[in-house]
Amino acid sequence: MTSRPFTVADVMTKKVVAVRPDTPFKEIAAAMERWKVSALPVLEGEGRVVGVVSEADLLVKEEFHDHRLGMVEQLRRHDATAKAGSDRAAELMSAPAVTVGPDATLSRAARIMATRRVKRLPVVDGDGVIQGVVSRSDLLKVFLRPDEELADEIRGDVVAKLFPLSRDRIEVRVEAGVVTLIGDVRDSTLVPVAERLARAVEGVVDVRCGLTLAAGA
Repeated sequence: MTSRPFTVADVMTKKVVAVRPDTPFKEIAAAMERWKVSALPVLEGEGRVVGVVSEADLLVKEEFHDHRLGMVEQLRRHDATAKAGSDRAAELMSAPAVTVGPDATLSRAARIMATRRVKRLPVVDGDGVIQGVVSRSDLLKVFLRPDEELADEIRGDVVAKLFPLSRDRIEVRVEAGVVTLIGDVRDSTLVPVAERLARAVEGVVDVRCGLTLAAGA
């Protein structure tokens, strides 16, 4: 059972595959293929993240391989055409890198990915030094938590705190991440609160609330 939200540090991949600013194009492509990743952080010094090079950055070279651009299009797509003529990570990468801190909540990391349209985020400390990488699949790890673990957390952090006098009459079931709350309570105004808190537990897929006001309450 946990009483705190999961953070990026809980699910991130600590083994990081990265490149240096002077890494050649072919080595970048080979690293992506070998490690089956779509983007790589670019590090300098003692591991400070200065950018990210992605498959999209590399594919620009193929896009313009046999396509001549007119002057207007060259001006309009200056960044892309510059990358097409580059062969080092420093020239190919997107900078500054979109990053996240290890203490960020999973929902914050998910919002950054959605807003910035990226699949992976370098995780950095306060000095910008790499700590790990978090991907979309990492954020889904919380949904692999065992049902009984979820049930224990809801019993302790939701039911026991909201309904200390009714807790023995409340049943918490979890099946495939779906929570069912059944029982009688003395204060019906707390029922929607219980449902909201149970739904906020990391790893819960859905909540079905069957809590009712106890007779004579």
